[in-house]
Amino acid sequence: MVDLNWTIHGREFANCNCAYGCPCQFNALPTHGNCTAVVGMQIDTGHHGGTQLDGLRIAGIFAWPGPIHLGNGQALPFVDKRADAAQREAILRIMSGQDTKPGATMFNVFASMLSKVHDPVFTDIDFDVDVKKRRATLKVAGYIDQRGEPILNPVTGAEYKGAIVLDGGFEYTRAEMGRGWSHTDGPIKLDLADTYGQFAELHLCQDGIVH
Repeated sequence: MVDLNWTIHGREFANCNCAYGCPCQFNALPTHGNCTAVVGMQIDTGHHGGTQLDGLRIAGIFAWPGPIHLGNGQALPFVDKRADAAQREAILRIMSGQDTKPGATMFNVFASMLSKVHDPVFTDIDFDVDVKKRRATLKVAGYIDQRGEPILNPVTGAEYKGAIVLDGGFEYTRAEMGRGWSHTDGPIKLDLADTYGQFAELHLCQDGIVH
């Protein structure tokens, strides 16, 4: 029997077009009525069946015309060009929500809300993230130029330290709050400036968050 169980343990930075805090994290409608986002992820350790995924990176550009739960979104996935054929297939299966309990991970949930997935791009993904310091950079030549920073107190300029903690979520248990800037080119063009940013450690498997 083929082993389709998988696990990834890594770190992400996600920047969407919502205001700081993002009402979508609390089952409310997005700030501007629609959802666009740019996400980078470092897989520190991971596997899909017998295929090891340690050290690889993935990224994605997403756009929905309304709230995510109404669907009709589009996505452009990026996979580290260092991945071999088996790793590429494994990563794309995870990113597309396959081999996953329905609704258990953000990969599965978001994939079910897409009507268009552009052909994946296998390329260099220059990604660096420090979750505790709330800083990140993501660059994919020709497609993504992104940075994440801490929120600053508007009076003192001090770095704001806050987090969202979710029980029963499908992405993270705790996400550090920050802000981000993202410019994208290609089939999904976005310009996000000083909007919601989350820095999180991820530990996921086919059944959801690994506790």
